[in-house]
Amino acid sequence: MSIHVSSKPKRTYQTWLEQSVLSSHVSTYASYLSEHRYSANTVGFYLHCLAHFSHWLAKTKIGLRQINEVLVQRFITVHLPACNCAGRCRKKQDATVSAALRHLLRVLRLKRCIPPRVGSVPSAVQAELDRFDIYLERVCGLASKTRLLRLHYLSKFLTSIFKCGPIDLALLKPRDIEQFVTHHGEGCTRGSIQVMCSCLRTYLRFRAFEGDRTEALIAAVPRVPHWRLASLPKGLTDQELKQFLAAFDRTTVNGRRNYAMARCLVDLGLRVGEVARLKLENFDWRQGTLQIVGTKGRRADILPLPVETGRAIVQYLRHARPKCTSRSLFIRHMAPLDRPLTTEIVCWAMRCAYARAGLSKPWRGSHALRHSFACRLINAGTSLKEIADVLRHRSLNTTTLYTKVDLKRLAAVALPWPGRMS
Repeated sequence: MSIHVSSKPKRTYQTWLEQSVLSSHVSTYASYLSEHRYSANTVGFYLHCLAHFSHWLAKTKIGLRQINEVLVQRFITVHLPACNCAGRCRKKQDATVSAALRHLLRVLRLKRCIPPRVGSVPSAVQAELDRFDIYLERVCGLASKTRLLRLHYLSKFLTSIFKCGPIDLALLKPRDIEQFVTHHGEGCTRGSIQVMCSCLRTYLRFRAFEGDRTEALIAAVPRVPHWRLASLPKGLTDQELKQFLAAFDRTTVNGRRNYAMARCLVDLGLRVGEVARLKLENFDWRQGTLQIVGTKGRRADILPLPVETGRAIVQYLRHARPKCTSRSLFIRHMAPLDRPLTTEIVCWAMRCAYARAGLSKPWRGSHALRHSFACRLINAGTSLKEIADVLRHRSLNTTTLYTKVDLKRLAAVALPWPGRMS
């Protein structure tokens, strides 16, 4: 895509682009946006933002190789509020400016014009995180999202203890662990603190596996009390599910896509991440089955595809899914169109539908739909083993939580109330 040049006097923003260090990259930037199906208006807005950024680079005499995330943040937070540049500049600190410059960084890195993004984690800590990640994947068999959460907590821990120095466990004292958990656990939920402590224990066992003496350090990691069967599953009733599914407007492309995702959550009990990762090749329409790959348990499972779920997906594929090269089932309907949905978009779509349904219960998250699916199975008389297989639980103990909602069987074993003792 090229910038049109007419016989009329050039606009200020065109002059800024042509006289900046980014002048030779403007056409590539515009082509990149067009290839990802951004509208002409959006491309125009982004080019205006790019021109303003280019003018600021020229005024401050900043070279091309110095452009990075820190510089972009400085432009947005420092320059824009006090901007007195000539011309009609976009001076608001909004998502348009951030998105325009984020795409610029991506284009410049694709062309190898600027250095790769450097993380804020010290090099010694990053090397340790890489080693621990390999251990979590190959030895512990954890999924990528689970590993990322563990690495997040370990990064905080190692950075707070060793700063930019080498990782030497001989310098680590039990009180350092106690102080870290106390400080970083303040304001966190019990579940988050449990994950944090579990991460520290796993890391210390990893170091023990490599020959370090970590017995005293492991003993210093606090144990957070957890009563697995203390609460009831937060599911929806059949009537509430009916209202929830009716909240999707299936006359629009977004409504058909979101309704198909909701049916996968409600009828199959899939996790949000599993819905976001569904591929076209996962479906066997002749056999009426769905293959789930890359699950939390790192297995490939085959599930029967319910009729209503299959019908919703077919309607989405025929009438709502944009034509693109992506093999992901659920993709964005706004530019960039060839990108699969993220788990955040799936959760947002379900939360908005729940709000439109007008239910009195507070929204408990998309996982409540999985709980609802399991509760329906248990109330229909399905055995725990069969439910565990459908939900793909590694341990049957995880499934026992749902026995507390089987009111018919609980009533059969309940003892009669002895009455008043006098």
